[in-house]
Amino acid sequence: MTLDLNPNDMTHVVAADREHVWHHLSQHKQYETIDPRVFVEGKGMRLWDATGREFLDAVSGGVWTVNVGYGRESIANAVRDQLLKLNYFAGSAGTVPGAIFAQRLIDKMPGMSRVYYSNSGSEANEKVYKMVRQIAARHHGGRKWKILYRDRDYHGTTIGTLATSGQDQRAMHYGPFPDGFVRVPHCLEYRKQWDVENYGERAADAIEEVILREGPDTVGAIVLEPVTAGGGVITPPEGYWQRVQEICRKYDVLLHIDEVVCGLGRTGTWFGYQQYGIEPDFVTMAKGVASGYAAISCTVTTERVFEMFKDAPEDGTSYFRDISTFGGCTAGPVAAIENMRIIEDENLLENTTRMGERVLANLHQLMEKHAVIGDVRGKGLFCGAELVADRQSKEPAEEKKVQAVVAECLAQGVIIGATNRSLPGMNNTLCLSPALIATPDDIDRITDAIDNALSRVFA
Repeated sequence: MTLDLNPNDMTHVVAADREHVWHHLSQHKQYETIDPRVFVEGKGMRLWDATGREFLDAVSGGVWTVNVGYGRESIANAVRDQLLKLNYFAGSAGTVPGAIFAQRLIDKMPGMSRVYYSNSGSEANEKVYKMVRQIAARHHGGRKWKILYRDRDYHGTTIGTLATSGQDQRAMHYGPFPDGFVRVPHCLEYRKQWDVENYGERAADAIEEVILREGPDTVGAIVLEPVTAGGGVITPPEGYWQRVQEICRKYDVLLHIDEVVCGLGRTGTWFGYQQYGIEPDFVTMAKGVASGYAAISCTVTTERVFEMFKDAPEDGTSYFRDISTFGGCTAGPVAAIENMRIIEDENLLENTTRMGERVLANLHQLMEKHAVIGDVRGKGLFCGAELVADRQSKEPAEEKKVQAVVAECLAQGVIIGATNRSLPGMNNTLCLSPALIATPDDIDRITDAIDNALSRVFA
C-alpha cells in the first residue's frame, strides 16, 4: 500500500489525525474545536504543513533532533540500500553498519572504547543505570548503588529515568519511583543559591556535600547534562566541570554525561562534554546521532567499565544481560554514518560555532531593547533567553505570556520553543536549537521574530 495523497486536499489526513492519533505533550481538548497541525514536507530548515503554510524550524524537529536538516536524500538512500541488503538481526550478533559506525564514533571520543546500541535517549540512559547497579552488585558488594542527578536536568521518560528527573512537572503523577536516586543542586549562576565569588566551584562542592551525606560507599554514579536542555538551557559556570571531575575521582563515582541533546555537533564540538575537558565513564546520545532519519541511541563506555562485565566468564550472570530489540539494527547505524559524513564534509561544527555566536549576539541586542529578557545563555546552536517580569527581583515572566511569545513567532512562520511543563513557576526560558546548517539570514529571521513577538506580548 502506498500513500495516495492529493496535495491540494489534505482534509482527510487532518481528520484521521484528529480521530486516531494521540499526540505527545498535548492537551487534546483543544482539537475538538481546532485542527491539529500536520506537517507534510521538510527541506533544509523549512517545513510545510497540511494547509500549505511554510515555517522556519528553529527547534530542529521540535525536540532538538534534525541536526543536518530535512530532505537529505543521501541518508534516505543509504537507509533504503541497507534495508534491502539486511534490514535486521538482533544485537546479539554484529552487522556491517553497526561495526563501522561504532568505530567512527569512538574515533571522535578519545578515552572511550565501547558502544551499546538502543533506540532512544531514555533507553540509553536506562542502560547506564542498569550497568551501575550491576557493577555495584558484582564489584562493590551491593553498596555503591545510588545514582545522583541534578536539579533541572532531564534524562528520559521511562519510570527509571523519571526517577532522575530534575524537572518536577515531568515526573508528576508517575511515582512512586525506584529507590536510590538522589538529587543534587543545579548550577545556574543567574539564579544563585550561594553568594560566593567562584560560583562554579561552589555549585560543584554541593555535589560533594550530597555524597558525604549519603555516604561515599553508597554512591556509584552521577548523571549530568553538559548543558542543561529543557531545564532552561543552562551553561555551566567557570570551574564547575573541573571540580565535578575531581569529586568523582576522589570518591570513585562513575561520571555519566547525558549527550542526548548536545551530542553530534549541537554545541560546536562533536560532544558537549568536549567543550569542558571532561573525561567521562559513560556518554549517552540519541537525537542528533542520525538527525531523525532512523531511530538510534548509543551508550558509550570506557574499556575500564566494559572489563567489569567480562571478568568472570564462568559466571552466567556476570555479563550485561540486556537487550534492545531494535537497537543498532541496521537502519540506525547506516543513517548515523551518513549523518556524520555530512557534518564533516560540510564543516557543520565550524558553522555551528559561528552561527551560535550570531544567535547570542542577536539575543544580547534584544536584551538591551526588551527589559523582559533577564538572561541570555547558550553554547553553539543551543541557546536560551530567560524572560522575567522584573530584572531586579528576577521574578519569572508569566508562563502564559512566554507561551504567547512562542505563538506569536509561529504566527510569523518561525517555530521556537520554551521550557514546557517542566519546572513549576519557572517555565520562562525561550529555547532555540536550529539545525547546524543555519545561515546568517536564518538566524536573523529567528531573532527578528522574537523581537516582534516580545514587542507585541509585552507592549
